[in-house]
Amino acid sequence: MTLDLDMYMTAGVGVVALLLGMCFNKWIPFLKRFCIPVPVSGGLLISLFFLLLYAVFGLDIEFDGTIKDIAMTLFFTSVGYQSNVRVLKQGGKPLVVMIVLVAVLIVSQNLLSLGIAKGMGVSSLVGMATGSIPMCGGHGTAGGFSPLLEKMGLEGADSITMAAATFGLIAGSLIGGPLGEMLIRRHKLAEETNTNDEIMTLEAHEGESSLKRYTQALGQLFVAMALGMGLSRLLALSGITFPTYFGSLVVAAILRNLFGHKEEALCLKETIGIGELSLSIFLGIAMSTLKLWELAGLMLPLFVILMSQVLFMALYATFVAFPAFGRNYDAAMLVSGLCGFGLGATPNAMANMSAVSYKYHYSVKPFIIVPVVGAMFVDIINTGVITFFLNLL
Repeated sequence: MTLDLDMYMTAGVGVVALLLGMCFNKWIPFLKRFCIPVPVSGGLLISLFFLLLYAVFGLDIEFDGTIKDIAMTLFFTSVGYQSNVRVLKQGGKPLVVMIVLVAVLIVSQNLLSLGIAKGMGVSSLVGMATGSIPMCGGHGTAGGFSPLLEKMGLEGADSITMAAATFGLIAGSLIGGPLGEMLIRRHKLAEETNTNDEIMTLEAHEGESSLKRYTQALGQLFVAMALGMGLSRLLALSGITFPTYFGSLVVAAILRNLFGHKEEALCLKETIGIGELSLSIFLGIAMSTLKLWELAGLMLPLFVILMSQVLFMALYATFVAFPAFGRNYDAAMLVSGLCGFGLGATPNAMANMSAVSYKYHYSVKPFIIVPVVGAMFVDIINTGVITFFLNLL
């Protein structure tokens, strides 16, 4: 039996996840201490409830993703407005380091899954279905490559890759924040503040923020989104697949740097606040609507491979990425972001960093570098590497 929820009902589910997460993170010290994002703690509970409904009553709930997609695009457009070229120039080296680390990670994920698959006597295609396709690629890449894997002889490729992507999405959200927080605490990189003054969510800024400023901020976000959708259509003609939000992020970045000398006129603090709220709504919906029963069908070899991917990600982030980034506060933030899109998706990376920055303090560079790498480089590198490995099989 299937129950279809429209976009309003789906949005309501996401908001309930946020409210539950706020309560849980307030009442349960463990969640707050280890920087588990609010949408994750609340969303996982709701997805477990839907799992119970499916297991007991056979009820499969289908969700409308319209509001989720709008919230995601709003968030990444707000990130574009933070993209100051001068800041990017200052952070040029970490950007290059992140790209190299992602490339090494993608190759390593495939070598790891293929090696375990061979060792356990299962098809190499199972290894590919649990490598960088669902890990760094997420549900989008999983959906794109599963028909090819099916054609190559892997039965149920779609179910395997989607289940693996779901597993990675949860794991990336659960380990990214705690790992970043642990590195900050262990190396004494920052003092806990429990404030978020620099992110400036929807709180008033020195009494000056008003409905008019938020209306202007929302208006400029939608203008950039509209222009960005046009740019995305033009980019699609190149034959290269870009995330849907990429055009809006680029247009917003161009507007920011054209009018960067008028930061007050751009209502940047209000724009960032709306972006943060949009991210929370997106992730609340995304986590609540996970179909956890897709994981129930995983056989032992798949479970072993996926757990190995999580362990490898944690070790790689701690002992390779953190030193490579410079062992400072920004490095810890970037590590939490790397775990997010290394196992799941870019929004999870941003949520991980937001959770860490809320406990300590905001830092501009990680919030610029991670979405740029996630939008421009991860899918391109991953597609090339996957194609290379598939041609070797």
